[in-house]
Amino acid sequence: MSIASNVTLGAGVKILQPDLVNLYGCTIGAETKIGAFVEIQKNAWIGVRCKISSHTFICEGVTIEDQVFVGHGVMFINDRYPRAANEDGSLQIETDWQVVTTRVKRRASIGSNATIGAGVTIGESALVGAGAVVTHDVPDYAIVAGVPARLIGDVRQRSKTSKQDFA
Repeated sequence: MSIASNVTLGAGVKILQPDLVNLYGCTIGAETKIGAFVEIQKNAWIGVRCKISSHTFICEGVTIEDQVFVGHGVMFINDRYPRAANEDGSLQIETDWQVVTTRVKRRASIGSNATIGAGVTIGESALVGAGAVVTHDVPDYAIVAGVPARLIGDVRQRSKTSKQDFA
């Protein structure tokens, strides 16, 4: 695993275990934290003050804006119809498919083990529940969960946790 020479790192980026990441051709904004066993591919862009937790895969074509939390084991997808080989049986190469871009807007949070489909936009301050499979755009401030992910609330409406919630 490695951090390639073509990676752009902003000031104060913290890569907690640099020997246990695979970063190449990507841009990572200032003060972002990257956990162990993270792969970030070429042409992916990570904003400032983000937290990318361990075992996460961020593929080409993903843009993550500022102050986003990405939980452990989150997987991004950039191809709606993946194939290993062409119709003639030859292995596909980079020119045989087109990257489908994905965007995570500022201050969004993505729970552990979520899968984010190709072409999805996750809205500002939205919350994606752990284990969710996001197949459609998530509105700003929405809370989504499940497989497939469905709207279950609004982060602006959530109540303060009280001791009664844990009784």
